[in-house]
Amino acid sequence: QVQLVESGGDLVQPGGSLRLSCAAPGFTSNRCGMDWYRQAAGKQREWVSRLTADGVTDYSASVKGRFTTSKDKANDTAYLQMNNLKPEDTARYFCKTWPNGGDCPSFTAGQGTQVTVSS
Repeated sequence: QVQLVESGGDLVQPGGSLRLSCAAPGFTSNRCGMDWYRQAAGKQREWVSRLTADGVTDYSASVKGRFTTSKDKANDTAYLQMNNLKPEDTARYFCKTWPNGGDCPSFTAGQGTQVTVSS
């Protein structure tokens, strides 16, 4: 199985922006949805966003209006654009694919990417 590769995490000040990437070869040419999750230290994993194979998006209440998920078919990469970041957004972020009305390749979970929001 191919491993998902998350990247783009960094240390950023409150109010700042980051764009996370998730490389998932083949996911846009198949019927795959893509979710983003995050896990803060000492806390349970939290669902952040959803992008269906048809491009429909959904967000958790805590990030709605600030985060945007998208995908690029040219390079089979999903993105999570994060604006107006808050200290409570500090976490390790992970992406995950899921079958959405058809076949979707299986991927090995990635290592995640760390986002730290602090002044």
